[in-house]
Amino acid sequence: DIPQIPGGSGVLILMNHQSLLDIPLVVRATRPGHPRIVTRERYASGKPLISHMIRLYQYPTVNPRATGRVDLSRLAEAAAASPVPLVIYPEGTRSRDGGIGRFRRAGLRAILPARDWEVWVMTADGFWECGKLEDFRANVSSIRGAVRVDGPFPGPGRDASPEEIDAFIGRLEADMRQSLRDLRTTALASEAGR
Repeated sequence: DIPQIPGGSGVLILMNHQSLLDIPLVVRATRPGHPRIVTRERYASGKPLISHMIRLYQYPTVNPRATGRVDLSRLAEAAAASPVPLVIYPEGTRSRDGGIGRFRRAGLRAILPARDWEVWVMTADGFWECGKLEDFRANVSSIRGAVRVDGPFPGPGRDASPEEIDAFIGRLEADMRQSLRDLRTTALASEAGR
């Protein structure tokens, strides 16, 4: 069962990035409505279904290799105006081994002071072996995944200093890493009990 996160404006969801299932998982967790997902700019055109979803649901796009001040300003404006929850995968790319990669902080540094947020941390595990389409096709029937949601955490606020924002991001990253460890401990205990 997937834990629920309340929909609505002012909700920010951070999720680790393991597989092609991350988007359906976070969409399913958000009720009512659907979230907007911060997405790589290169997916905005030429990708069947994905490019259409980006336009239809008005996903904010970023170029992780060349995100400048203008791009971050645009992201902050989209975050401030979003009438639905906003989702960001702070690692920026899917994990190859299921672990949590280094957080790329520029996007969060732009988003967090854009408005007052209710922040949720969504952590998934067990899906990383289906990170690519060919892996998904080969392994979909054997997926044993789990999802955990922590929060809400009140965001640092519009007047927060850069140091306060970085400290808040650090706490969220630590929370996500601990959640992944907890999910894996529970999975190991469950396997041992079978």
